[in-house]
Amino acid sequence: MKKIALITGISGQDGSYLAEFLLEKGYEVWGTLKRNSVSENQTYRIPEHIFKRLNLEYADMLDMSSLIRVLNLSNPDEIYNLAAQSHVRISFDQPIYTTETIAMGTLRLLESMRVCCPEARFYQASSSEMFGNKIDDDGFQRESTPMSPVSPYGCAKVYGYNLVRNYRNAYGMFLSNGILFNHESPRRGTNFVTNKVVKEAVKIKLGLSSKLTLGNMDASRDWGHSKDYVEAMWLILQHDKPDDFVCSTGVSHTVKDLVEYVFKKLDLKWEDYVEIDQKYYRPEELKNLKGDYSKAKAALDWNHKYTFETMLDEMIEYSMDELK
Repeated sequence: MKKIALITGISGQDGSYLAEFLLEKGYEVWGTLKRNSVSENQTYRIPEHIFKRLNLEYADMLDMSSLIRVLNLSNPDEIYNLAAQSHVRISFDQPIYTTETIAMGTLRLLESMRVCCPEARFYQASSSEMFGNKIDDDGFQRESTPMSPVSPYGCAKVYGYNLVRNYRNAYGMFLSNGILFNHESPRRGTNFVTNKVVKEAVKIKLGLSSKLTLGNMDASRDWGHSKDYVEAMWLILQHDKPDDFVCSTGVSHTVKDLVEYVFKKLDLKWEDYVEIDQKYYRPEELKNLKGDYSKAKAALDWNHKYTFETMLDEMIEYSMDELK
């Protein structure tokens, strides 16, 4: 009998890759969509070749009744909670909405699950943003690193993370957190710095643009590929017990490193095109993120296949083909 998986936020970057991955594993895949007035925007990241194989239903993290409805329809063996207002900078502009979707949304989903399908396994998309500027003495962040978030997004993620741990202990449910560091792909939104840099640089190369405007170029992040990280999500739910795992590459790069690599790959001199605008700075900056994924490697036999460079190469190639 096929396993059944429900993915909240299936139309996002991670949701679309996870849906592909689970279908390849033989799952029956359900997903929730947040209604958009332009219906094409709801599913544009879901590849055509899998679209008709998915069971898609409207639901919203603000509406518990819609979550209960989808859980009863799908009766899932596994639940992957990926729905969120996921842009950190925008969380300063929309702090209440961000907190409602992430923190209270997680609570609504956990309560719905407890009532409808308490035997299912649950994955929570936690985030490296929960650590804030807390770093262990060796320069890494890991499961035991103190959490001191520096954005409404990070604060909301800490609440969701702790809810998962609380429900796990209180009710004996199989609930796990994946503390994922930054991960990108050609399906990443263009308001995220990686795809913003790639797409604008390709436009410049093709004569379609003349400048790229950025914020803090000294911010350092541990960047991986979404494809690698959705495999980690699945492995976390196949583990023999619920637990919390950092997923990262263990290597960090600055935004400047990112810009230099992309422009050099396109035979462009980045200094001729890049401008800095203070409006893209965060009210409280997060300086450096670098994860230690040794626990996931040992317990789950997980490792990343992409490097920073091969990830960007794929994104550049995709954007070049798209824009040509």
